[in-house]
Amino acid sequence: MISGIHRPAAVHVDLEAIQQNVKNEMTHLQPGQKLWAVVKANGYGHGAVQVARAAQAAGASGFCVALLDEGIELRRAGITAPILVLGIIPPEQAATAVAFDLAIPVGSLDWLQQVQPELQAAQSRLKIHLAIDSGMGRIGFSEDKAVLAADAFLQQHPEFEVEGLFTHFATADSDDLTYFDYQVTRFKHLRDLFTVKPKYVHVANTATSLFNRRVSSDLVRFGIGMYGLNPSSAPHSPELQPKITLKPALRLTSELSFVKQIHAGYGVGYGATHVAKQDEWIGTVPVGYADGWQRGMQGFKVKVGETYCPIVGRVCMDQFMVKLPKQFAAGTKVELISSDPTAPNSLKAVADYLGTIHYEVACLLTDRLPRLYD
Repeated sequence: MISGIHRPAAVHVDLEAIQQNVKNEMTHLQPGQKLWAVVKANGYGHGAVQVARAAQAAGASGFCVALLDEGIELRRAGITAPILVLGIIPPEQAATAVAFDLAIPVGSLDWLQQVQPELQAAQSRLKIHLAIDSGMGRIGFSEDKAVLAADAFLQQHPEFEVEGLFTHFATADSDDLTYFDYQVTRFKHLRDLFTVKPKYVHVANTATSLFNRRVSSDLVRFGIGMYGLNPSSAPHSPELQPKITLKPALRLTSELSFVKQIHAGYGVGYGATHVAKQDEWIGTVPVGYADGWQRGMQGFKVKVGETYCPIVGRVCMDQFMVKLPKQFAAGTKVELISSDPTAPNSLKAVADYLGTIHYEVACLLTDRLPRLYD
């Protein structure tokens, strides 16, 4: 997708905020722990390469991505630190992972058996992290028998470099630790069945670290916190307070592209879901759901100049309309998302309005919006 560089709309990313969040987390790490920055999904919408460079300068010693292609992007950008791909890849793509020095997760003996002959023939080694499904229900070994079989296979095949062993917690951001404790117990049981010795055993994500969940982890996979966002952020619910200060790094801005007065009975937008009861000033903003500004934002207030104005009519693919208190000049600045976490148009406020989480809102901001780095 091409970026709209000739349109007055952009995502602004404060790289100093990214670095400060990483530095704050570095002071919170347990002795000997390392921080691997999670930059999947284009750095949660912030820009993967730029965020990775900022995070590395602040102390991150490795990176996590979701896709093989995301890891390749970092390598081609000159990043040489360890990179873990968190998603399962097809066996036939193992050679690509080797070529770009990317570690990948493994969760079944069958996958190992399919890949081993090719690695042996090429006289190459593949870095792997053994995934344990301790209760997320996503990827990984979950049965004793499967663990023991994979362990025996790995003992016989040096083509695999077991760099890591890990799991992911489903409820580390909750104040109810019942399921978290269950996962810890299950993880420890399955981990102890392996006799292969990985370089890193890692279970800590942002929430596990920020809320001081007591569990041993060689790495912290620092994701949403790096972007200054609280991982405990269910819609319209109280947030757990993290143990470090978080500074949001993202703003979304545009401006009024057109301003007009409409009269009583005039409709606005598809379906005419807003009909004027009297003369009204309407401003048009050149951002829409093709940019990730969702249709459900109808009724939300964005900041036009210094005034918060409601979105009226349905959000269109490329534009939306706001009701103005008076005539504003075309070109007036519009702030759709504020980096101030207390603002009524913060990323969490947007997410709450949509009934979702701020992760999703940030990740859905498309590449059509240029990223500008402060």
